[in-house]
Amino acid sequence: MKFKFLLAAVNAKYIHSNPAIYSLRAYAGEELQQYVDIAEYTINQSMQEILADIYRRKPNVIGFSCYIWNWRLIQELLVELPKILPHIVIWLGGPEVSYDADAIMKQYPWLAGIMTGEGEAAFRKLLMDYVASHSEKMLQNGEGAEPKGEILESALTDMNALPFLYDDLAPFENRIIYYETSRGCPFRCSYCLSSIEKTVRFRDIDIVKKELQFFLDHRVKQVKFVDRTFNCNHEHAMAIWQYIHEHDNGVTNFHFEISADILRDDEIALLHRFRPGLAQLEIGVQSVNVQTLKAIKRVSNLEILEEKVAAVRRGNNIHQHLDLIAGLPYEDYESFKISFEKVYHMHPEQLQLGFLKVLKGSEMWERVEEYGIRYLKQPPYEVLSTKWLSYEDVLRLKEVEEMVELYYNSAQFTYTLPFLEKAFPNAFAMYEALAEFYRKEGYLAASPARVRRYEILLAFAMEWDESRAAVYRELLIYDMYLRENLKTRPQFARSLAEWKDAIRDFYQEEERSRLYLPDYAGYDWKQLSKMTHLEPFTYPVWDVEQMVNGYEGRDSEEGQGKAVDVDRFILFDYQRRNPLNYEAAVSVVTRWV
Repeated sequence: MKFKFLLAAVNAKYIHSNPAIYSLRAYAGEELQQYVDIAEYTINQSMQEILADIYRRKPNVIGFSCYIWNWRLIQELLVELPKILPHIVIWLGGPEVSYDADAIMKQYPWLAGIMTGEGEAAFRKLLMDYVASHSEKMLQNGEGAEPKGEILESALTDMNALPFLYDDLAPFENRIIYYETSRGCPFRCSYCLSSIEKTVRFRDIDIVKKELQFFLDHRVKQVKFVDRTFNCNHEHAMAIWQYIHEHDNGVTNFHFEISADILRDDEIALLHRFRPGLAQLEIGVQSVNVQTLKAIKRVSNLEILEEKVAAVRRGNNIHQHLDLIAGLPYEDYESFKISFEKVYHMHPEQLQLGFLKVLKGSEMWERVEEYGIRYLKQPPYEVLSTKWLSYEDVLRLKEVEEMVELYYNSAQFTYTLPFLEKAFPNAFAMYEALAEFYRKEGYLAASPARVRRYEILLAFAMEWDESRAAVYRELLIYDMYLRENLKTRPQFARSLAEWKDAIRDFYQEEERSRLYLPDYAGYDWKQLSKMTHLEPFTYPVWDVEQMVNGYEGRDSEEGQGKAVDVDRFILFDYQRRNPLNYEAAVSVVTRWV
């Protein structure tokens, strides 16, 4: 029986992969790779299902990659594995065990050891030792498998010595590809483990270009850069952005975590030339409270950040994802509202409301008593309260977060939300009230289905702004058809019976003229009517600015909710979609009969 070292990862979702274990195996070299197996699971699998699979693989040694999302499940496995594989040797690695390795060794004394830090070089040496010192007979008898309780500290790895992980794409089919061109971060944010490493190392750009071309040639759907601050080196970032722009295959999307306030004008100019959907940017704002930013050692110029985000947005081609963190020092509920409002009105495609996680080894971990931070003892070590934020406040923000996810980040209510906001003092107040409505109606316990959320939002709007009921119905219908050619119309939609003949006449004329649907050659009018959708509208719902600014119920009968004659139709074309937000192409069709 050949020696087998199993590298095991337990991912948060199936679409995720674990580049760490693939990097360990690749760095070991071709000669040693024959002794290494890879196993990937998810936290949605039961412990017993994972346990059974490990048993059937019969490894001599197993190494777990440990993170906050999988640590509790791995701890269960650590207890059960020796019962079914008495001679198995167990190693741990990853950020979850790197900063309190001594305590973990005492808790699980049967562990062989823990690898801390970057593990490639340490793993290769460990694997060589096992292969050299364990004969087949010794392994079968369990001899030589006594754990030593070692803690191996790995040195920083030369980025250019790291092998490319994706020569074989089969294990990553329908999964996110994670890719790194640098390690380390120049910033020292106190809540982040990346602040511990004081140096930033980069992969040679010529190597990077070859690897990028591999992804492009294979038309990989998405490549997610895990560089902590991708644009911290101007020349490095420009070279990569220039390359993916010049070699764009029309399919691959690249995701980058950046610091927006250090974006340069030439970088933004280059981003503006990107195909819509080629790149997306994740930008950590975290807070706009100056005292908070100082306490967490977050170096950021908020005015410049806002200007840069706006500049990128003007290109109308880059998805921007902005982050806030609740539970930071000096940020109370009212202060967080201000942070929310500031970032919300930067109009990102996604706004993530995260909650502070007190990571072992971070400066924040060391200062929890000073800040009065109470947090979960078990992963994900999320904040419960601080000197400035009560547990009640945290619960309220959790509900706001859910509403933002369901209604803003889903990108399904793009036209309804800006109009609805006008019924409230500010956007945050709207999401607060929506959360209260969900709680009152019992929707928080079980998240409603997608179509049901439109009906709930209409009911909520009627409770706060009943006079504009007709406007909300049309906005919601517009939002719905932008994303899907509905087979069944919602109950609040008007009947199309009155316009049945007019809609038929339009499609029959379109079969002859192809004025609006030139890409549908070969389809007759009945097919056109099924593949697209034509909807009558009273209000200019496709014009957000006009609806928000011109239909507030002051000078317009329409603004008072009084319907006027339908004189315009919207044609929704689902074969032509916006690659940035996947909305159907729309054409305003004036009355043709």
